[in-house]
Amino acid sequence: MTIQKGDFIALNYTGRFEDNRVFDTTDEELAKKEDIFDPRGLYGGDIIVVGAGHTIVGLDENFEGKAVGYTGKIVISPEKAFGPSDPKLIETISITKLQDRKVHPGMTVKVDDREGVVNRVIGRRVTVDFNSPLAGKTVIYEYTIERVIETETERIKGMLALYTGMRDIEISIDDGIAKIYTPTGLTFNQRWLMAKNRVAFELFKYVGFKEIQLIEKLTPESAAPPSSPQTKDEIESRAEFEEPSEPEV
Repeated sequence: MTIQKGDFIALNYTGRFEDNRVFDTTDEELAKKEDIFDPRGLYGGDIIVVGAGHTIVGLDENFEGKAVGYTGKIVISPEKAFGPSDPKLIETISITKLQDRKVHPGMTVKVDDREGVVNRVIGRRVTVDFNSPLAGKTVIYEYTIERVIETETERIKGMLALYTGMRDIEISIDDGIAKIYTPTGLTFNQRWLMAKNRVAFELFKYVGFKEIQLIEKLTPESAAPPSSPQTKDEIESRAEFEEPSEPEV
């Protein structure tokens, strides 16, 4: 089977810099070995939609025309990887803006909620690069296309894992309607609040559901009692403040 745009595929990959340093991988043991392991990350492979922008352009384009089981390597220039370095994001600031004033080149610092890397220190002036650490880098990816995802259930779960970092969200499908039972913690998760409309849009576009329902699921363990009693006026005020806006989908 030849991979085409719109296909859901499961793949494993490793991304390296030109000096062979690993910066991203789906291999948990390799991540630990290279000291980039994230305990909140998902390992063992990703499910993405080819052509949907779920990965960098150069890699996404390379999937097309390949067969299931394909293993290969690709060198990707900054323009089709993580973008060129923007000179406007390299700034010289006063050292007084930094909490730790004992800085040195290569040190990561935070300025006004922006994170950057110190390039040089001259007297009381510091040059900080606020570009992404991956900007301007040529990268090398090795990847394997494990399989094409055919079932609607696995497609939904793959999409949810991609956007939420959770693989065990409960779902059900009936007559073109997908019900996604979101755990209580996800309701207030900023990552989910930013992504849920995009998840719905992509499921409509690439799977073809006629309706998607997001249902908050409560259990006796998750429904903790309020910290203090609430008056009727407080409850009505909170309900008015938290009234949801119209969905963008």
